[in-house]
Amino acid sequence: MEEEPTTPLRDDSREPAASWHVGLWVAQIMLAVVFGMAGFAKVSSPIPELQAQLDWADDVPIWLVRFIGASELLGAIGLILPAATRIKPMLTPLAAVGLGIIMILAGLFHAMRGEFPVIPLNVFLLAVAAFVAWGRLRRVVILDRWG
Repeated sequence: MEEEPTTPLRDDSREPAASWHVGLWVAQIMLAVVFGMAGFAKVSSPIPELQAQLDWADDVPIWLVRFIGASELLGAIGLILPAATRIKPMLTPLAAVGLGIIMILAGLFHAMRGEFPVIPLNVFLLAVAAFVAWGRLRRVVILDRWG
């Protein structure tokens, strides 16, 4: 009995990982831009300007607005810098988790104030942050530069 020649299977194992990697980078950059801009505005804008732009800024201490802004800004940096440099890349999914927590708290805050039209944006940003956290923890982990 003569064996039929076999053709090697095409190795597609890298393609799905590559497309996941690109999709995660797109999500990371989108989140970093949104949270970076929002955080920078909350940290750097004069108080009267902030109170005119954010309905809720009059009702909370200004230190809280600045703290939220600093947290958003640091989260935005954490989404990009560790993954891009491959120095402590585990900080990237942790930054996504932190931003997700901010969105949960923001959604609860807006619900308590009856600001329901804002909540879908909080839910969307939470979902993208959860996607980045899951993707970088489970699907396409970025390895540390030195190990």
